[in-house]
Amino acid sequence: MKKVAVISGDIVSSTSLVVEDRTMLEEKLKDLLKILDEKWGVYGRLVKGDYLECVCPVPGDALRVAMLVKSFVKSFDPQQADNREDNNRINLFKTHGIRLAIAIGELSRFDREKGIIDGEAVYLAGRLINQSTSSHGKERVVIKHTLFFISHDEKLDEQMNPVMGLLDVLMGKATARQSEVLYWKLLGHTESEIAQQLQISQSVVNQHSTSVGWNSIERTVLYFNKIIK
Repeated sequence: MKKVAVISGDIVSSTSLVVEDRTMLEEKLKDLLKILDEKWGVYGRLVKGDYLECVCPVPGDALRVAMLVKSFVKSFDPQQADNREDNNRINLFKTHGIRLAIAIGELSRFDREKGIIDGEAVYLAGRLINQSTSSHGKERVVIKHTLFFISHDEKLDEQMNPVMGLLDVLMGKATARQSEVLYWKLLGHTESEIAQQLQISQSVVNQHSTSVGWNSIERTVLYFNKIIK
């Protein structure tokens, strides 16, 4: 049976966003899933508005797709809430955006039309997401990492998890605007095209690109594609 990559994602502190922001983010994510399907044949779905599942038919594309989702969510700048507790959690959203797990494995059942995703790959990714956050009541949520990789190849896991950790650090420091620039770059747009899209100068695009570590991210995405192939 052919192996695929499944990406599971859980938006951080989504319930703390104001209703208008939650609705807007959900609609924007649906638009993103359409783009991922058109460009890479990725099937994606939203579950309850804040949990994402994607199937990448070409496993080597999975890191680019995951980074597109990560940068897309982090580029969303939510409103402030009415109370301090929710604002603290919204700050977690701004820092982390979404937790993502990439799993390489087989699917016993996959039906786009019926929305069925079943098999080891989706279970592996889902378990990683569920294990990656420690909660102590509503007051405190501890998020240590937000990018994960798993397969049945221990050597591959050992090779890829440090890569995920380094990307996690870069993305944790990225601002909403830097994330937006990264998103367009991952889609293959030039700095000139991005400047026009965002209505800023090309030099500002270049500054954001450098600050977010684009050169390292691009090399890592290409490295992942080569290794997973």
